[in-house]
Amino acid sequence: MVPLSPEPAARRPTSAWIGRGLLFVAAVFLLKEARPVLLPIVLAIVFTFVLAAPVRALHRSGLHPYVGAGLVLTASLAAIALVFALVAAPAAAWWSRAPLIAHDLLETLQRWRDALFPYSTPAPLSRATVSGAAAAPDVFNERMAIEGWTFTRLAIGETLQFALSASATVILLYFMLASEQWLVARSVVALRSRRTRALVLAAFRQAQSDIGLFIATMSLVNVALGVATGIALWLIGLPNPVLWGTTTAVLAFVPYLGPLLIAILLLLAGSVSFGTGIEMFGPPAAFLALHAVEANFLTPMIMGHRLRISPVFVFLSVIVWGWLWGIAGAFLAVPLLLGLRAVSRRVRSLKLAHAYLTGHEDVPLHDLLHAPFTRWRQHGRPGT
Repeated sequence: MVPLSPEPAARRPTSAWIGRGLLFVAAVFLLKEARPVLLPIVLAIVFTFVLAAPVRALHRSGLHPYVGAGLVLTASLAAIALVFALVAAPAAAWWSRAPLIAHDLLETLQRWRDALFPYSTPAPLSRATVSGAAAAPDVFNERMAIEGWTFTRLAIGETLQFALSASATVILLYFMLASEQWLVARSVVALRSRRTRALVLAAFRQAQSDIGLFIATMSLVNVALGVATGIALWLIGLPNPVLWGTTTAVLAFVPYLGPLLIAILLLLAGSVSFGTGIEMFGPPAAFLALHAVEANFLTPMIMGHRLRISPVFVFLSVIVWGWLWGIAGAFLAVPLLLGLRAVSRRVRSLKLAHAYLTGHEDVPLHDLLHAPFTRWRQHGRPGT
């Protein structure tokens, strides 16, 4: 008897999954390599969702969209420039003291090591070591000069790249704000099915509303957190509370990792300013207390049920987009999740993804469990 060959229908799903996996890996590496091109585009789209509402309001009052977009964008850039002006002097002071701060941090770490390991005393120095210690400052200064020049070159390169990306983002944002309604209308008209048009337009407006509301709300919450942190640090006696309050307001946009980084920075600032005593824990403790109130009471009360997302996928999204696009990617992690949730809510095949993203009982478990059997009853079992 001739052995039966494997059914083509049985081999097809395996090859399809392999192809999808390879396509996913290729897309991930494409996102990472195409960061200089894609990041300004994504940032412009996200900020268009936030700033499109006031541009439409100005258009309804009689202003041309290009004029309204210019006014809204100018006001936003002026607010950003005001923030930079507030922190420019303290940041410049810290930058000028960077070598001294690094030296103080090294001494602080040495004191911590001596406090934690009091019996690990260094070996007595020999005469050769003592005689060669005079040449140590010259070697150290030479090494610091070389490292400083390398760091300066890297800083100049990163600054130029940031300036180019920021300029591209601002220009693209202006044109997208001015033609937002035209772009949406033309994109929807290009679709053939009337039902698809309705779904795409509803998903787009839902994503636009959710992302705009999230960024606007988080901006207000983070500004309040930064002001409260600055006041608390001023009461404690930490130098430059305006700089640390502004840093808190900016880094708090990154979920989980941002507050952790703020606490570490405040711990280092406290160790430099107050030494290695218990006073050094005052700045991070004050911030963590305020952040606990904000995260557990203020933000849930303002956000409500509408913008709730599963914290597991928020954390995973921050890690993935932070690895792909750095700090800007970590900032975009939650808005991109909100956009994906708005799409998955209206696409039947993405119902399971919507259930994972929401993190609550928005999608009944009974519908998820019986969805495959419902599709089988409608279209027949696979392979039949």
